[in-house]
Amino acid sequence: MAQIISISGPIVKIRVDDQNPGLFEVAYVGNQGLIGEVVDIDKNVATVQVYEDTEGLSLGEPVEFSGHMLNAYLGPGLLGGIFDGIQRPLTKLDFRIKKGLKEFPLEKNKKWHFTPAVKEGEIISRGSLIGELPEGGIIHRVISPFSGKVKFIAEEGEYKIDDTVVLTEEGKEIKLYLTHPVRIPIDFKSRKRSKIPLITGQRVIDFLFPVTKGGTASIPGGFGTGKTILQQTLAKWSDADVVIYVGCGERGNEMTEVLKDFSKLKDPKTGKPLMERTVLIANTSDMPVSAREASIFLGITIGEYYRNMGYHVALMADSTSRWAEAMREISSRMNQLPVEEGFPSDLSSKIASVYERAGFVETFSGKEGSLTIIGAVSPPGGDFSEPVTRHTRRFTSVFWALDKDLANARFFPAINYTLSYSSYPDDVSGWWKKLSPDYDDLRNWMINLLQQDEKLQRIVKLLGTESLPEDQKLVVEIANLVKEVFLQQNAFDPVDAHSSPEKQIKIAEALKVIHQMWEKAFIQKGIPVSVLKNQPVITEFIRSKYEIKNDQVQVYDKIIKKIIDVYTDLISTYGE
Repeated sequence: MAQIISISGPIVKIRVDDQNPGLFEVAYVGNQGLIGEVVDIDKNVATVQVYEDTEGLSLGEPVEFSGHMLNAYLGPGLLGGIFDGIQRPLTKLDFRIKKGLKEFPLEKNKKWHFTPAVKEGEIISRGSLIGELPEGGIIHRVISPFSGKVKFIAEEGEYKIDDTVVLTEEGKEIKLYLTHPVRIPIDFKSRKRSKIPLITGQRVIDFLFPVTKGGTASIPGGFGTGKTILQQTLAKWSDADVVIYVGCGERGNEMTEVLKDFSKLKDPKTGKPLMERTVLIANTSDMPVSAREASIFLGITIGEYYRNMGYHVALMADSTSRWAEAMREISSRMNQLPVEEGFPSDLSSKIASVYERAGFVETFSGKEGSLTIIGAVSPPGGDFSEPVTRHTRRFTSVFWALDKDLANARFFPAINYTLSYSSYPDDVSGWWKKLSPDYDDLRNWMINLLQQDEKLQRIVKLLGTESLPEDQKLVVEIANLVKEVFLQQNAFDPVDAHSSPEKQIKIAEALKVIHQMWEKAFIQKGIPVSVLKNQPVITEFIRSKYEIKNDQVQVYDKIIKKIIDVYTDLISTYGE
């Protein structure tokens, strides 16, 4: 019988003389059966990281090995669910988890209306659609995990997840749920290059630093820069079919607010509760550190499950820094060799193993699906050169750098437009050009303008705007207008919280027209910038982003015409 011989926090060593456990096999530790996972095997000693509090555990207590890896339970009932890091249902347990509790995460007694998609005698292959059932705001597709010939298929009707809906002649059963190890990616037919942007409704993201469906993004930022609010905003407004929010090591009070907020939010697309297409995984800072790693892989596995149904899934992980800190604590207790800042030597590969599971894929059924992973990073003191931020930057294609100074100035989202970047503009350019052939020109114009302004701001901070020549004043004032109207966005304003791609294009076009008219007025008549910026039409334009809704973007054509008319008249009459 396996027995405990050493305890160091969540790390427990076990003598396994008469057993042969496998790496990452689930173990039930002690008299209470605490859930853990084998992370190291040395001769007859296995090291287990325990996902629960080990307080009160004693030497000599027995340990049982399950014979399987840590699995995710995948089936109808996930959407709208709130789970801990190892998928115990928090709402079913009233958010009180007893040590050693093994609770089935899905509702066994609930019946689902199943509609079959195959017939008896039909040959099915891996990835074949077996049937469908409504779940929350989507249609849940039951996919075959293997090939075979259908001997029995359930008729249309109400079934529990434990009921067999397909039996093959080879004796294999398909139920409404399945299990899959969280550390092993769910397979797909082929990976594709995505050219479809994940529309978030945030202008600075969608227009300047886009992420594709199936892409990867990181949100680094110090305390108070708005990482959590931005993650929640993306979860609410992104055009993903399914949203998975992983609270990994965040403060308990903050996570409680997230859970309360999400339960009240309405899906802007359907008007139904947002939770109907959301899965929440809560693993707060007061929970055992070892479960933080499992929580992210659990979220990714659930995301891959819905991706293989042909849906676009967005996963928000907040924050991967807490996850890395948990790995640091565990590795130190295992006496592993630390590297920079005490992190384990495999930190880089661990971060890569998370983001590499994102992607835009063709499933075995021929459908296209995607899993987009957006991870928040909390560098101590806002230092972007620390290991977690630096390695995350290597494996993500979008970098939305949150700025403390912008946040202190109440400029949200506080994305620093000079430090941030995206590798996807060329990929999504074709999509945007269907809305406006001028997308590339508009985006390049805006980025160049902001870069010019950044250089001039050094002089402005020292000597003030009045020290600049008039042509440079013009650049600074246009850039200020871009920041105020385009980059700054109020997450709590009913109109400005979400900006459709069509509205983003129109605002950018109006800003470029203003720039062109100001340059024309300055070159032809030498009109001072102070006169140009104080025209009533500018105030009207600034106000418009709070007044013009996404389905009223044609109003911007009238505003643009009015801008041209006002400045044409000013040029013709100035000085007379």
